[in-house]
Amino acid sequence: MNDIVVGMGEALWDVLPEGKKLGGAPANFAYHISQFGLNSRVVSAVGDDKLGKEILDSFREKKLYGIVETVPYPTGTVQVELDAEGVPCYDIKEGVAWDNIPFTPALEDLARHTRAVCFGSLAQRSVVSRETINRFIDAMSEGDDVLKIFDINLRQGFYTKEILCNSFRKCNILKINDEELVTVSRMFGYPGIDLQDKCWILLAKYNLKMLILTCGVNGSYVFTPGSVSFVETPKVVVADTVGAGDSFTATFTASILKGKSVREAHELAVKVSAYVCTQNGAMPVLPDVYLD
Repeated sequence: MNDIVVGMGEALWDVLPEGKKLGGAPANFAYHISQFGLNSRVVSAVGDDKLGKEILDSFREKKLYGIVETVPYPTGTVQVELDAEGVPCYDIKEGVAWDNIPFTPALEDLARHTRAVCFGSLAQRSVVSRETINRFIDAMSEGDDVLKIFDINLRQGFYTKEILCNSFRKCNILKINDEELVTVSRMFGYPGIDLQDKCWILLAKYNLKMLILTCGVNGSYVFTPGSVSFVETPKVVVADTVGAGDSFTATFTASILKGKSVREAHELAVKVSAYVCTQNGAMPVLPDVYLD
């Protein structure tokens, strides 16, 4: 098997107050994976329009490779507004190219050679892309060392209990933040128990290898059967938090694939995501100190 790591789902432009920036969790994830020297791919779709061509040009510029189909829908955009703390609010346009990612023989072949995939809930809001994501995961190897990461990424009500439940079953690593965990707990009927107990329930119920819980300034946890790692969030001057979570997921995934322990992977992921918060945009170049 080739050690290919895939970020799968939305490819779009984040339209920020200072202008547009390449965005979408899958591209952010794949970009940071590639910075760690791993063989990454983006799977998405763009429109046959100026914005779509600019995304493809940007991917080439950043040496981001993958299967990004051109489809007869507009390229995705998101209006992003930042609050006083630099935390983003999103207005995500619907009926766009990444809602219509086709499942092709090339994609099926890529799935067979994929060591790790990261997918979220947002790109599953449409039937076409949801079915493509599910078929991709089903075509992957079932080996113990194959990682299927569900970075839940709840946005604007673009999710259902059924979609989340199916994704929990298909993944073996779940990444979720504290606000999302509260939403999921309400949806799935877990009463007022503390966050850690909710994580243990999800870990056991869906037979997960790991569950990553991020709590913003209050630190982050990685739960594995029988153990938990907690790392405090460093205090940094925040430029914006766009893409910080994706850099965490990518760093953690790359570290695990390179044979680091859960604790080592967790500590490095926290450092990298804190650094990304100090930079504008989701895809800064990481300093060498993080990449050895």
